[in-house]
Formats: sequence, structure tokens, C-alpha cells
Amino acid sequence: MSVKVKYELEFPIQSSPQLLYQYISTPSGLSEWFADNVNSRGEFFTFIWDDSEEKAKLASKKSGERIKFRWLNDDNTETDYFFELKIMEDEITKDVSIVISDFAHEDELDESKLLWENQISDLKHVLGSV
Repeated sequence: MSVKVKYELEFPIQSSPQLLYQYISTPSGLSEWFADNVNSRGEFFTFIWDDSEEKAKLASKKSGERIKFRWLNDDNTETDYFFELKIMEDEITKDVSIVISDFAHEDELDESKLLWENQISDLKHVLGSV
């Protein structure tokens, strides 16, 4: 099995960090833009898209700033891969952006980045930040 490579993307978002955090850290918020449905049981999250389901464990979070999910294998053991959503606010201009860290196979990198662009576009629509 080939190793995945880490990449980062940054998207400007017109939203308050507090509101944005609700959409990246709660099952109801995530299900409005990230997946068709999101369920959580404690620190374990299930992301559902059409006919596929992925499980992740909440690895870390800092209220109002960032959240990190580590993907789980079919037997619920942690993988080396995670995705992290970080809210950045410029101290001077107060511009807000979201920084995404994720992993993809090298041959799927462009596709993965495009998927995030589409997801963030959905998030902007939900936030009214288009």
C-alpha cells in the first residue's frame, strides 16, 4: 500500500471565528457542509456520504481555533492519517481563513484538493460568506 502525502490548503472565509468553529466542530455543523450526515459518540465520529461511511476519532481541539480528526481502520484502530481544520484570524485586518491539513495518495492529490475546494464552497454558502 502506498504512503499518503500531507498537504495544506488555506481558504479565506468571511465569518466570525466563533461561528465558523461551530460548523467545523459539531456533528450538526459538519453535516451541513462536510458530509451528508455526521454522528458522534463521545470522541468517535462517523462521517456518512451517499453509500460510504468513514470513522474518525477526535484527536485534539482548541475551542474557537482548531479541530483534528484521526481516521480509523475498519477494526477501529487509529491510522497515521488525520485531517485538521484550523481557523486563522489576522490580528490587524481581522480577516479570517480556514487552513486544512489532510493526506492523499500522490496520484489523488489534485482530486483531494478539488474535493476540499468544493466542500469549502459549500461551507461558505451555509455561512452566507459567498
